[in-house]
Amino acid sequence: GYTSTGSCESAITYIDGDVGELLYRGYPIEQLAEKSHFLEVAYLLLYGELPTAAQLEDFESRVTNHTMLHEQMAYFFRGFRRDAHPMAIGCGTMGAMSAFHHDSTDITDAWQREVATIRMIAKMPTIVAWAFKYSIGQPFVYPKNSLDYASNFLNMCFAVPATDYVVDPILSTAMDRIFTLHADHEQNASTSTVRLASSSGANPFACIAAGIASLWGPAHGGAN
Repeated sequence: GYTSTGSCESAITYIDGDVGELLYRGYPIEQLAEKSHFLEVAYLLLYGELPTAAQLEDFESRVTNHTMLHEQMAYFFRGFRRDAHPMAIGCGTMGAMSAFHHDSTDITDAWQREVATIRMIAKMPTIVAWAFKYSIGQPFVYPKNSLDYASNFLNMCFAVPATDYVVDPILSTAMDRIFTLHADHEQNASTSTVRLASSSGANPFACIAAGIASLWGPAHGGAN
């Protein structure tokens, strides 16, 4: 039974919270936080090894070119109350992505899994930033391909049409390290939830929406 949430051993991440140890594919989190950035770490987690310069450039390009949401998605946000919990919005809109990306919903197809993965990494900052903008009554800010991953997220959160917004590089670096630290935490509750949902053959977007629902619980951080 689920007396704890770990249903298997992770070959990706090792974590020991009591001693403050976190390893991604064998690399200490301190080393990755100092010498790498989030998308490089995401590549490491996905493919098992750090990318070459060419591989990283290709990966970053693919993520950057998938950051926009389908324009129809904006209506999903407007269907929520302004005081809706951001996790409710995140869970709902992530699940709804399966209705817009029919070419990447078959988990038995390796290429479709790859495309779905890139799309979710790329679009999650946009979803979260738009949920924040909606809650404070400000217009949505579209992603900018000229910005790095963390800077793009901050720009979508805090830029407004009325004035120019320049991302503070210190804040951008801090946000990137937060993303890196939270990228994977072994076989925790949300990971187990995603694996359980996917075992039924559900599409990747629905499975990640289930993981968001699990992460929402106060015993799992209450929505990091």
